[in-house]
Amino acid sequence: MLHVPRWQVVLILLVILVGTAAVLPNLLPRAWVAALPSWLPKERIVLGLDLQGGAYLLYEVDRQDYIDTRLASVTSDVRQALLEEPRIGYSGLGVVDGGVQVRIRDATQLEAARDRLEDLRNPLGQGLFAGSGTNEFDLTEGSNGVLRLDFTSEGLAQRVRSVVDQSIEVVRRRVDELGTTEPNIQREGEDRILVEAPGGDPEQLKALVGTTAQLTFHLVDTSISGEEALQTRPPAGTMVLLTSEDDEVEPARPYVLDEAPLITGEDLTDAQPAFEPQTNEPVVTFQLTTGGSRRFCQVTTQNVGTPFAIVLDDEIVSAPRINEPICGGAGQISGSFTVQSANDLAILLRAGALPAALTLVEERTVGPGLGADSIAAGELAAVVAAVLVGVSMVAVYGLFGVFANLALVTNIVLILGLLSLLGATLTLPGIAGIVLTMGMAVDANVLIYERIREEGRAGRSPILAIDAGFSRALSTILDANITTLIAAVILFQLGSGPVRGFAVTLAIGVLTTVFTAFLFTRLMVATWVRRRRPTAVPV
Repeated sequence: MLHVPRWQVVLILLVILVGTAAVLPNLLPRAWVAALPSWLPKERIVLGLDLQGGAYLLYEVDRQDYIDTRLASVTSDVRQALLEEPRIGYSGLGVVDGGVQVRIRDATQLEAARDRLEDLRNPLGQGLFAGSGTNEFDLTEGSNGVLRLDFTSEGLAQRVRSVVDQSIEVVRRRVDELGTTEPNIQREGEDRILVEAPGGDPEQLKALVGTTAQLTFHLVDTSISGEEALQTRPPAGTMVLLTSEDDEVEPARPYVLDEAPLITGEDLTDAQPAFEPQTNEPVVTFQLTTGGSRRFCQVTTQNVGTPFAIVLDDEIVSAPRINEPICGGAGQISGSFTVQSANDLAILLRAGALPAALTLVEERTVGPGLGADSIAAGELAAVVAAVLVGVSMVAVYGLFGVFANLALVTNIVLILGLLSLLGATLTLPGIAGIVLTMGMAVDANVLIYERIREEGRAGRSPILAIDAGFSRALSTILDANITTLIAAVILFQLGSGPVRGFAVTLAIGVLTTVFTAFLFTRLMVATWVRRRRPTAVPV
């Protein structure tokens, strides 16, 4: 057992060298780290919110908002399907009791209407529901020629999962655009999204994450005024929206708009904050895709003299008049913007719109001062624990206690190195896990040394006693650490937030403890035995 093959020596030293190299970027200035060769590790340990401050936001996807939006879209699809040539007469089209309902006037056209609406049962058959055998909607026939499209439970569940996945990607793009360092964005449960963003302005983060940012351009219907449409009923295929309430130039004003948008935010390739050359007011400039530019050019050519509305989240930002065809593929959005609001809107447009509204269900903000206090307290606890453990081991086991302390220092270096390489987030509970690992690490050494003492008292020679101590204590060390590792895995799977941070450092600590307390300590003891040939066991 005391004989260590050369390949094991090389492997042990190589692991320690890599761990040390992984820790160095945390100790060097960023400029120095950037200048290091590309083959060297450059990752740093990410500090959690409780250590550097920031915002903890938990959002819930508004299922009802998505359902309402989806049903409105399907209603428009039904209208278009029935108006195709040859047209099918209908009445009463709208959302009723959580489904889309329409009455076919002529009973002889009922079968043709069913055939057309059948295609709307699963519009994502080539994508989300491909090969699943699941329809998004059920098509049923009632009395008096009534046809209904209702969500299936499986179809709605898959839709919601897809919406959450889309929302996570949109939120991630928005937070990245904001420049937040190492944000943590992940799914929580079935329909919740956790956003942890160290540093930065929590209020700005909330405004960016929670805004739907659905941008659309609509032609204005001038056949009826907005005020009249509010008092009576807007024409079919139109809707009434108000200008933004934040507009200080004039009060909110209603406009009648075509329901079908000319272009949407998906047709944008870029958006940037800028200043209007003549008035020097903040605006947002945008660039359209090739397809969006072509459609916009065609519509504006056909509607010169007609106003169109730029709508953001069901509020009209501006409603300029088309004075000439707009065919350049670029434009600008003007309104009562500040420099900050123009920049935020540009970020939202670049990142894309949320597929459904997000509701903030939990919010926590940690100030940088509290984070600094937490770091100081964690460092103090770690230093005190290390000193007490080190002094105790030397006092009880002498030279072998020094070996245990060297293994303990190596253990901590490897833990920090692995945290750096994995990009894991270090939290205050994570520091507690490291402190706990210190005690667990020397506990393995204690098992080995006490076994060596027992073998020495039984009359064995020093070399045989040391060899028996390492070989017979190994099974006990493995049993103890495997059970701890199982507990850490369960904590990680079932826990969240700080609990997971503790579980990560505890699991890493278990692995490094077995390596340093047994393999590295055995290498040091074997080297000492080979060089000194002791006549007594120094424990």
